[in-house]
Amino acid sequence: MNTNLKTDFTVDKETNMVYVQREFSAELSLVWDAYTKAEILDQWWAPKPWISKTKSMEFKVGGKRLYAMCSPEGEEHWSFAEYTSITPKSNFQFKDGFCDKEGNINEELPRSEWNIDFEELDEGTLVKVEIKHDKRSDLETIIEMGFKEGFMAILEQLEEMLSSK
Repeated sequence: MNTNLKTDFTVDKETNMVYVQREFSAELSLVWDAYTKAEILDQWWAPKPWISKTKSMEFKVGGKRLYAMCSPEGEEHWSFAEYTSITPKSNFQFKDGFCDKEGNINEELPRSEWNIDFEELDEGTLVKVEIKHDKRSDLETIIEMGFKEGFMAILEQLEEMLSSK
């Protein structure tokens, strides 16, 4: 197992972008499945002690994932991902945002566009994430909400899960 895994997290306020690169010590097919199958996403897509619960997911262009991050006390924060492009085991893109449990978009909170690339390495998989926000205030809101800390925590959880497979 590779113990020198690389993680980069960069915020570019000039372009309203977040860039994240993370190496995983797992085969590309396992990492792809972890990002694209609800039953696996729910095992890591929320920072502990929170958990992710997918209500529905259709991983196809035009399909959506509707899910909640749930606290141990029962608090729920609902979000959606609407898939706009999929190239199997290489890339997928989606628009995301906050919503209610029925999928009605919360217009008061920021939305973003995600581009996720997957690249096979000699000893694992590289995932490159680009997140575009419409305006700087949206980017700053997400950062203030703890996005960096939460996203870095879930990437660690994904590595732990993948390394146990």
